[in-house]
Amino acid sequence: MNRRDFLKDSAVLGAAVSIAPHIVASSDADAADQKVRVGVIGCGSVSRKYFPNLKASPHVEIVSACDIIEERAKRAAEWYEIPNAYTHIDDMLAGASFDLLVNLTDMQEHERLNRQALEAGKHVWTEKPMANSLAAGQKLLTLANEKQLRLWGAPTVVESPQFAFMAEAITSGKLGALASAHGSYGHLGPNWAEFFYASEGGSLPDLGVYNLTFLTGLLGPARAVTAMTSIVTPVREIHGKGSYQVAEEDNAVVLMDHGNGVISQVDSSFNYFSPHEHQYDRQMNHTVTITGRNGVMKLVGYDWAPHGVDLATTEEPSYKRFADARHTYVWEGGAVLLAECLVTGKEPLLTPEHALHVLEIIQAARQSQAEGRRIQLESTFKWPVIDGGSQ
Repeated sequence: MNRRDFLKDSAVLGAAVSIAPHIVASSDADAADQKVRVGVIGCGSVSRKYFPNLKASPHVEIVSACDIIEERAKRAAEWYEIPNAYTHIDDMLAGASFDLLVNLTDMQEHERLNRQALEAGKHVWTEKPMANSLAAGQKLLTLANEKQLRLWGAPTVVESPQFAFMAEAITSGKLGALASAHGSYGHLGPNWAEFFYASEGGSLPDLGVYNLTFLTGLLGPARAVTAMTSIVTPVREIHGKGSYQVAEEDNAVVLMDHGNGVISQVDSSFNYFSPHEHQYDRQMNHTVTITGRNGVMKLVGYDWAPHGVDLATTEEPSYKRFADARHTYVWEGGAVLLAECLVTGKEPLLTPEHALHVLEIIQAARQSQAEGRRIQLESTFKWPVIDGGSQ
């Protein structure tokens, strides 16, 4: 079986399993020889993390780099020894054949480009968010399923060993009956691109999305959302472009009702001073807390760059550190994970339904601010994320 037939047949197998299709390699030997051909669109700052990660994967062959700024596309192709460089997605899709689009463009462009790639028969890994609304995201997923393709979106925080430890602690009853959770992530805001502050940008889809994914992964889908959002800094200075008027929230606090009395809070902002700036290797403070009647646990570092988990219980009231495994998980590893799944048949913990649920939470948070009321949610996802727990 050649590589193209393998990927085509794998997708057919996957589409037959409804919501979370599996793609199964014919044998371990076949899987070892398979590579997924990748086209990357968006060669800006995020790509400088993605490209080395993709290059190091035994399951990936980077075929093309694409960026609307020709110099960036050519530079990426040169730096990472990529044979083809394009300045428009039409040219990339019509050019050298590839299997998987990795979308690293401005967040407002994700929906349009993801749809175009799916219509062209490509699997898609996309940075967050995968679409600009829940309804649009659901249409993308329907399109992917109809075309027997895979669509997945960042973030990948449920794949970390720290998430696994915290999920096991909850489902095994170490914390007793859960009461509340809190996640916080912010910095002073990007100054290299205006799309963060444009309509359909904002701190929630850029920063809050991590905590929202992490906490819903641990506590289950949110049933309702109440939120307040604001603009603290109405004008931003963008490097090389001057002043820019902020059109979307740069400050947000979101409350989620997970049922069974459990309430969580996420705050995200482009107005948070940190002595470590954005140097996540130096961030050793607690950023996520889960509290129950019998115990409390706190995530060390950001959920997208975790360092460990501190746990205290009624049986052992002094904090002890667990899952102290650094650099075994990287936030930019989603595309590599998807390529591995396409080749080996492995199924990840993250699902497109989870990403869409978080997208609805962000949408509901903005609606809550606009209307001053609690917003009921419609979407859901398979939970517990890690098998073995009780819902």
